[in-house]
Amino acid sequence: MKLLSLPWQGALLLCAALGLAGYAKAQTPAGADPALVMTQQGAVRGVVAEGVRAFKGIPYALPPTGERRFAPPEPAAPWSGVRDASRYGSACPQLERYGIPESSRDEDCLFVNVTVPFRPGEAAAAPRPVLVWIHGGAFVGGSSGLYPLDALAKDGDLVVMSFNYRLGAFGFVAHPSFAADYNGGYGLLDQRAALAWVKRNIAAFGGDPGNVTVAGESAGAGSVCMHLLAPDETTGLFERAIVVSAGCASALPSVAEGEKVGLAMAAKVGCGDPASALACLRAKPVDELLKAAADIAGANILTFTPLIGAKTVPLPGAEAFPAGKFVKVPVMNGGTRDEQRLYVGYAALEGEVVTAANYPDEIRKVYGDKAKAVLEKYPPTYASSPPATLGSVWSDFRRDVGINNCAYLEAAKLMGAFVPVYEFVFADSDAPPVTPSDPGFEMGAVHSSELPYLFPHFDNTMKRAGPDLTPASQQLAAIMTAYWSSFARTGAPSAPAAPAWKPFRSDDDVMNLEPGKLGLFNASVAHNCAFWKSLYPDDLTR
Repeated sequence: MKLLSLPWQGALLLCAALGLAGYAKAQTPAGADPALVMTQQGAVRGVVAEGVRAFKGIPYALPPTGERRFAPPEPAAPWSGVRDASRYGSACPQLERYGIPESSRDEDCLFVNVTVPFRPGEAAAAPRPVLVWIHGGAFVGGSSGLYPLDALAKDGDLVVMSFNYRLGAFGFVAHPSFAADYNGGYGLLDQRAALAWVKRNIAAFGGDPGNVTVAGESAGAGSVCMHLLAPDETTGLFERAIVVSAGCASALPSVAEGEKVGLAMAAKVGCGDPASALACLRAKPVDELLKAAADIAGANILTFTPLIGAKTVPLPGAEAFPAGKFVKVPVMNGGTRDEQRLYVGYAALEGEVVTAANYPDEIRKVYGDKAKAVLEKYPPTYASSPPATLGSVWSDFRRDVGINNCAYLEAAKLMGAFVPVYEFVFADSDAPPVTPSDPGFEMGAVHSSELPYLFPHFDNTMKRAGPDLTPASQQLAAIMTAYWSSFARTGAPSAPAAPAWKPFRSDDDVMNLEPGKLGLFNASVAHNCAFWKSLYPDDLTR
């Protein structure tokens, strides 16, 4: 790994020099109390119950307040005594928006959580593979506490770790007064600091620091993409990657474009003077920055995203992947069949119902001069209703939003020239939605609907009591857990009594995760990617 100036990178290099396993072992206290673990910063006491040891709210970085706001994270300070690790730490600052039931103003939010299988009386287990989960939330919301890790740890026999990172106006905003190397990338730097924490500490929890899989969904998956695209920064932090519902090769704004948003936010809160902007922004109350950012974003939930051009993410995926300029590790990659129906459903909740009459206008808004061809390919009757059809169109391809199936295939083709890629589509029509929806709207396998299959009770933490999984869906959940955990263990997904999953080499090599139809299929045909390639040859090149 290239030696850089970030404090956690030096610590990671030291761990590598000393030998990761030996370094972590030296941190493990004697004694048999399964709830007590010694980390590099100090001892933590978690909770042992229901087949797991769970440790929550462990700080991995200093609070990013004062001079540390809009700056790279610094390692957490050591503590004396035993720190209580029985409760999640605060979510990072965010408003309650976009169906995410979080609201926080606390900048002291950079915490990790670790869940480990526990079987009383079992002989000491060999170090377990580690799966690190990055939460989603459009880079402006969410927290690690929304994802119960117990089932994945127990059923997959994994050490599962999650963490919080700075969001929105605190983690993904750029400004000319910020340090150029990491401008707009503080949320990603937090994530990399958390991954470095894993390398230093996870052996003390029984995890294998040399077998780490970084995984995420939606914005969490987009974050995984960004770590793949920064080999000088992230090589050595993980050995495999799982991307669920993010287009790794899709376009993202540049740092220069992001600075325009940051300048607008600064002006809105009275920090327009370039000479004092950084100090002014660091002094502003959290709530004032959150509200200013929300006003600037309006209805655009992707105003604050990773930016291309600094060291944080030097090149876009469309350039980096074909050139082989990315972290070359095995990748699981894919999303849900009906991704974008979720957002059509959100609009219906607000009274914006798609009908046969206004469907053409909705197509024109997104596809402009290509709308005529799109309408010929997808008339309002293409799916079961005009709203369902619009969701299908958007789920097949939208250039302005990387959450679509043809974008996933494009990334698989680009990465697959260098590394094993295991491509999938989650397609359970009976998947219960995890966010509010119009009772009359046909959701299907929408964005995020796969999460309860990997994280049972996720819908409960989202404060939405959705229906239980059907027996067929429960069986699919068990198979998905086996696929995910075996990939984390070996780099190749497999599951008992389930179809073999081979690396992606052609459009036929995509796993269809659907009850009764589990197996490889041609996702390009299912999502009309040849049609979309004819309209957008610069975006869909393979």
